[in-house]
Amino acid sequence: MKKTVRDFILFAVLVVLSGCSSVPIIGRKQPPMPPASYMVQQSALSYQQVLAESTLASSPQQKAQLQRVGKRVSEAVELFMTQNGMADRVGDFHWEFNLIESDAPNAWCMPGGKVAFFTGILPYTKDEAGMAVVMGHEVAHAVARHGSERLTYQVAQQGFGTLLSWGTKDSDYQAAYMQLYGLGTQYGAILPFSRLHENEADRLGLIFMAMAGYDPNAAVAFWQRMAAANPDAPPEFLSTHPADETRIRKLRALIPEAMQYYRK
Repeated sequence: MKKTVRDFILFAVLVVLSGCSSVPIIGRKQPPMPPASYMVQQSALSYQQVLAESTLASSPQQKAQLQRVGKRVSEAVELFMTQNGMADRVGDFHWEFNLIESDAPNAWCMPGGKVAFFTGILPYTKDEAGMAVVMGHEVAHAVARHGSERLTYQVAQQGFGTLLSWGTKDSDYQAAYMQLYGLGTQYGAILPFSRLHENEADRLGLIFMAMAGYDPNAAVAFWQRMAAANPDAPPEFLSTHPADETRIRKLRALIPEAMQYYRK
């Protein structure tokens, strides 16, 4: 118990010393987070472990398409960040793009630009523009440092939960109180917070793909295909992602902004 609290306090000190920042373009103020160098280092180790435990796709065409889209999006993002005084957001990125054999329709980008696409998402992306929708969205998570922000809040939740458990002596009351605390933070903070990140990644993702020369209108068709394949999604308040209808409606409203960055 003492070690848990000590680790929580040390992490809190590290976070406070790191200072505050804002999400690029969007401007939302973020809390102090762990140093970007720490997240990049940990992500690089995790990424290599994932690759070692996975089967990489063998299709030259699919791999070439992923490299092409990744290169265009990452170069456009780096250029924009550099030209607008935010080069530190991607200064320690070492981009990698790998295609993994898996039926899961998924993709992600770790801090530091470590990208993985699963072959299961390719039937939904269809073409380069569809792949750019996903690439822009996942790169946006990394550029906005959503992973660091979420880690900060998760550690805070665990740390404060431990401290609260100390203040309750009766074991029955303690168990009930901690259950309520967990539910309250899950549905009142963690899930809405995740949906906030998804909304930001949708908005930035449209802009990033437009900067790379991909028409952001492709995002609506992509998410419509995803929605059709997942009709039994949970209610929005129980999900870390916005409901499909909500997401598509917001994307339509965001396209005019993204078109301002569109370079054919």
